[in-house]
Amino acid sequence: MITAVRKPFDEIREMVAPYESVLLVGCGTCVAECASGGEKEVAILASQLRMDASLRGKRLEVGETTLDRQCVYEFIDRLSPLVEKYQAILSLACGAGVQAVSEIFPEAIVLPGLDTTFLGQTREAGLWIENCRGCGSCKLQWFASICPITRCAKRLLNGPCGGSRGGRCEVDPEVPCAWNMIVERLRKVGRLELLEDVYPPCDWSLAQGRGPRKIQREDQAIETV
Repeated sequence: MITAVRKPFDEIREMVAPYESVLLVGCGTCVAECASGGEKEVAILASQLRMDASLRGKRLEVGETTLDRQCVYEFIDRLSPLVEKYQAILSLACGAGVQAVSEIFPEAIVLPGLDTTFLGQTREAGLWIENCRGCGSCKLQWFASICPITRCAKRLLNGPCGGSRGGRCEVDPEVPCAWNMIVERLRKVGRLELLEDVYPPCDWSLAQGRGPRKIQREDQAIETV
């Protein structure tokens, strides 16, 4: 899932300062899961903005709504009755959601309330771990479903660097050595022979360097008459 964290309140206050009415729009999927942009977080930020404006003697009307997804046009359309009532939209979604809302409402001012961080896994309550870089060419079949591009600090594809100690990364001892985990898991599943192969460097042109990526499925397209 896509993870994000809320921008510092001072930065948000500065963004909304020119406006007297702001619509806070949350997203009920990824950023709700990581407790940064769901309905609860929208309510908390709205209360903070109202209280801050009141203490500073500033007029600020704050609206609240949360969409199931801010990256899907069918859900974004539900904002249509609200957009014209506010001078700006403060989106508590990932960067994709912010841009999608601005595409649907090109004349609206859409501001980002979150900093998008990484593709992550919910490890436990309140803890999310990055485990995918979206490189465009998944190699997990070679590495026991542990991504060395993401989880190795040096992005090594052909074995450990030799600097780890006790199964911990030499760059950050708080982090497990990805290659230690890969070797141990390959041993458990009886596939250590995979370590004998030499793997090519990651082709980063699949992830960057050619502009925005897209996926197009003709079998999913809606036919028009």
